[in-house]
Amino acid sequence: MHGENFNTSFVYDYYEGDFRMINNLLRASEYKDPRARMPLLPVRIVKTWGRVLNADALLEDSPAQAFLGKFSGCVMINTCGSERAAVLLDFGAEFHGSCRLTAGMIDGGVKFARLKIRFGESVSEAVSELGYKNAGCDHACRDQEVVMSGLSVHETNESGFRFAYIELMDDKAVGLVNVHGVMIYRDIERLGKFSCSDPLIEKIWETAVYTVHMCMQEYLWDGIKRDRLVWMGDMHTEILTILTAFGKQDVIEKSLDFMKIHTPASDWMNGLPSYSLWWVIANRDLYMRTGDRDYLLKQEEYLKQLSKRLIDIVDEDGCEQIPPKKFLDWPTSDDDAASHEGMQGLLKTALDAAADMLAEMGNDALSEKCRIKAELMKKHIPEASGNLAAASILALSGVSDAKETNDKIIKPTGAKGYSCLMGGYILNAKAKAGDITGALNDMRAYWGGMLSMGATTFWEDFSLDWLDNASPLTDFVPEGKRDIHGDFGAYCYKNLRHSFCHGWASGPVPFITENVLGVKAIEPGYKKVSIKGNLGDLEYAKGEVPTPYGIIKVCLSKNESGETVSEISVPEGIEIVK
Repeated sequence: MHGENFNTSFVYDYYEGDFRMINNLLRASEYKDPRARMPLLPVRIVKTWGRVLNADALLEDSPAQAFLGKFSGCVMINTCGSERAAVLLDFGAEFHGSCRLTAGMIDGGVKFARLKIRFGESVSEAVSELGYKNAGCDHACRDQEVVMSGLSVHETNESGFRFAYIELMDDKAVGLVNVHGVMIYRDIERLGKFSCSDPLIEKIWETAVYTVHMCMQEYLWDGIKRDRLVWMGDMHTEILTILTAFGKQDVIEKSLDFMKIHTPASDWMNGLPSYSLWWVIANRDLYMRTGDRDYLLKQEEYLKQLSKRLIDIVDEDGCEQIPPKKFLDWPTSDDDAASHEGMQGLLKTALDAAADMLAEMGNDALSEKCRIKAELMKKHIPEASGNLAAASILALSGVSDAKETNDKIIKPTGAKGYSCLMGGYILNAKAKAGDITGALNDMRAYWGGMLSMGATTFWEDFSLDWLDNASPLTDFVPEGKRDIHGDFGAYCYKNLRHSFCHGWASGPVPFITENVLGVKAIEPGYKKVSIKGNLGDLEYAKGEVPTPYGIIKVCLSKNESGETVSEISVPEGIEIVK
């Protein structure tokens, strides 16, 4: 099957019947880019250096087209010995895409000039040379020199950024007609909606959805600056967010299939045993929300092989025997007790998920073996490590008691023990314990903490400790202040290498839908659904949830007695289970 709207007669006319060229173009059409492009204007000139004239012209809307005639754009001038002309632009929000520069005349004629273009997710990153505070070009070049000719347009590579630093490298004068950001994204309809009585919770929801939307490129990536890769474990939260906000999208199946194609069932996805467990869990959760049985059945052979491996790594006492590396999250990676605790819960969850899917496939014998091993795992309850992520996964699996876990481990630390990857699961564990208000307060503190630092997308990691005496990402760092981007981070995300747009941080979206609005699929495709909302300390909440049958609408409010009143509308074909 060839790409949509590919007109072969149009190609035939232009290439005069050269069937080899037509064949090449048809083959290329199968890989048609599913993404759209949107030009963005800078919203602020953060700073200029040297001789930069009429910089504000870069904020004005104008076509990306060079022209002859009177020039009214921005002019950058270098003379021998002078400070180099440079400008730092702010596009107002982080986005995935490129930068497109349109040049007028260079030194009064069609000549050449070198420009340095450097992207940044923060002001400090945009003005930092390669190597300073771990600034780099991993996965996407963010620091480059380009050669522009007069009356030309130049577009950079793709990356994730909010700020663009442009410096004239030669002793010349260059006129810039404009500098556009080019957002490259999937132009899809937002089907899921949420609003409530707390503007901060609403902003967290919207920011989390936008974060994942930016990560929906050719495949589902973890980050748009660094980690432009398909990471299976990181995708689970992203998949749930996409299904909640956009409904079924082909990027999910494409990315799941990519992992399966590139990982024999005898290996571990991304080299991590836990990530193969997440593949099982993600497929079960996808099936429950879409009811796509055809896609499920395509996973049968791989699932059978993988399930047998999972059964074999549970010993006779119900204890996980997952081989190294037992990766749950970076903060647990050097804590053996926490890693074991988390793996016990994750393997139990994966076995339950495998059993559900195998039963749907009609493989009752292997399904039963998975259920027996999952039940056996409840007999081994690891000693509590005190790690919130590991404790939450264990509680969500049913191995430990959620209320006891919340009371003794999660609640006492508040949001201080959260991580971006596991934050959504910690919220879900609190919800399972009945502590919706506590979860909302932790959300306000943790995700709200990132917003207070100028975040427009959620990050790879964050700790509340970073807020102490920190300067926002939107400003130059004053003397005596800490750089929220350049002075923090650990493991693989130290300092400016830290990604400020990571889809795994979108946990509040599925949490709100399933626990505040209370919409949970009981049978595949939402054929049967439970709707039991819990406002916590909110006065009202409204939302819309996409399903294969249409949109579920929920409106919750509190009456004068403080009781929750629900208004629910479900499409025909969906049964509400009381």
